[in-house]
Amino acid sequence: MELTTLRLDTADGVATVTMIRPQALNTMNQAFWTEIIEIFGAIDADPGIRAVVVASTGKHFTAGLDLAWAGATLGGPPGDAGRAREAFRRHVKHMQDSFTVVDRCRVPVIAVVHGGCIGGGVDFVTACDMRVGTADCFFTIQEINIAIVADVGTLQRIPHLLPQGIVRELAYTGRRFPAEEAARYGFLNRVAADHDAALAAAHELARDIAAKSPLAITGIKAVLNHGRDHSIDDGLEFVALWNTGMLQGEDVPNAVAAQLKRDTARYADLLA
Repeated sequence: MELTTLRLDTADGVATVTMIRPQALNTMNQAFWTEIIEIFGAIDADPGIRAVVVASTGKHFTAGLDLAWAGATLGGPPGDAGRAREAFRRHVKHMQDSFTVVDRCRVPVIAVVHGGCIGGGVDFVTACDMRVGTADCFFTIQEINIAIVADVGTLQRIPHLLPQGIVRELAYTGRRFPAEEAARYGFLNRVAADHDAALAAAHELARDIAAKSPLAITGIKAVLNHGRDHSIDDGLEFVALWNTGMLQGEDVPNAVAAQLKRDTARYADLLA
């Protein structure tokens, strides 16, 4: 897999996805939107990966959408207006898919945010399961500042992570949402002194997750994601069906035996 905007590293069951365009403030250019789908497709296909850390390089996590590239796509192809708009809708749906693959990744994804996380960066980290930030990091729903309705995931996912009043204030004003405030509202799971400390905290969390039953972790994420969009009764039915199918394996007996022996359980990878 040849990549120009992202790098994928794996070790001890943890994949690290790193944005590698610091000279361009890790703006999301045309290649980014396809490469992220390719990377998360590879992660989903690798049964040895049990958690993912998303990180970045340079001054900021990301300055968001590459405006020069985006500006060239707004008009759509020439010709009939209806057909041009239909083509642009498909373009937006492709961009949405780039973060939906993160949301639907079968393993937990932890974002490590430093500096600015702007515009598309907020779309990215709200599609992750957890967020670790540096003390000087901040988030901005930037789209309002360029007269756009955010359309690739922030407005759909962030209401599940923050109170409605705060969501609306951030979306309507485009103001900075600093680390201290983000942590106070639970948007950040942890705040670390600097980038290295934040990366270390995220990898420690990822290793802790990777040590658990991968079958159970996949099930927990599937049940939580399902419950976000369904009623409590629907969610209870879904988890009952999930456990009816998935509790037949070796992980539960292994876990119980380890608990009784005060030992650490070891779990096999999922099947490819």
